Amino acid sequence: MRLKDKVIIVTGSCTGIGKAIAIRCAAEGARVVIHGLDADKGADIVQMLGEDKAVLHIEDITANGAPQRLVNLAVERFGSLHGVVNNAAMIASSNLRSTTLPFFRDILEVNLLAPFALIQAALPHLSAARGCVLNIGSVNAWSGEPNLFAYSVSKGALMTLSRNLGDTLHREQGVRVNQINPGWVLTEKEVDIKRSQGLADDWHRQVPTVYAPAGRLLQPEEIAAAAVYWLADESGPISGQVVDLEQHPFIGRNPPKDDTVLPARK
Repeated sequence: MRLKDKVIIVTGSCTGIGKAIAIRCAAEGARVVIHGLDADKGADIVQMLGEDKAVLHIEDITANGAPQRLVNLAVERFGSLHGVVNNAAMIASSNLRSTTLPFFRDILEVNLLAPFALIQAALPHLSAARGCVLNIGSVNAWSGEPNLFAYSVSKGALMTLSRNLGDTLHREQGVRVNQINPGWVLTEKEVDIKRSQGLADDWHRQVPTVYAPAGRLLQPEEIAAAAVYWLADESGPISGQVVDLEQHPFIGRNPPKDDTVLPARK
C-alpha cells in the first residue's frame, strides 16, 4: 500500500488518464477527490471505489473559487491533504492562423493557470503534510505538433512552472513538485477525436511503428502506475523533475522515412 492514508486530489479524473490515476491511488491505499465535468461518470467511479475512499466534485476547474472548493472538500471529508494531481486539460487543435487570443486564453486558463491556482490553494495543507504536486503534461511540451500549437505552448509553460516551483516550494515549504509528460495514450477522448477526424473504428490497431514501436499505444493504467511513484514517499526528496513517458526517444529522434501516416476511413 504505497499511498496508505494519503489524501489526493486528481483533477479531470472522471475519464481517461485522471480516472486511471485516481483508481490506482485508491488501490494503493489513498483517499481521493474525483473531479471533472461528467457527473454520471464521476459518480460511477465513487460507487466503484466506495464513499469511504472517494468523494466527487463536479465543477469547471477555471470557475472562480473552484480550486479552493476542491481543497476544502478534501480536508473536510478526509481531514488532510497530501497530494495534488493537476491532470485536467483542454486539448484542442489549432495552428498559428487558427489560434485566436480568446481561444489561446481559454487553453492557458485550463492547462496552466488552473494548476497554479490549485497549488496556491492547497499549499498550506501540502506544507503541513510535507506533500507533493504532480503535474500531468505532454511530450508536446517540447515543441508539439503543428496543429497543436496552443496546447503545446500551454504544456511547455506548465513544465517551466513545475521546475520553478519544484525548487522554490521544496526549499521553502517542503513540498515536492514534479511533472510527467505522457506520449500518445489510448484514452476514450483520443478514440473519439480520431473517429471525428474520419479514421476507422479500429484505427488504434493500425498505428505505424514510427509512432508506436511496441505495436500499440500507451494505456492510461501505465501512466497511472508511473504517477504513483511521484506521489509516494519512495520518491524521497526528488523535486523539480520532468519525466517523459513515451515508448521511443522523443527528443533528437530520427524516425524511419518509410512509415506511413494513420489510414483514414475510406
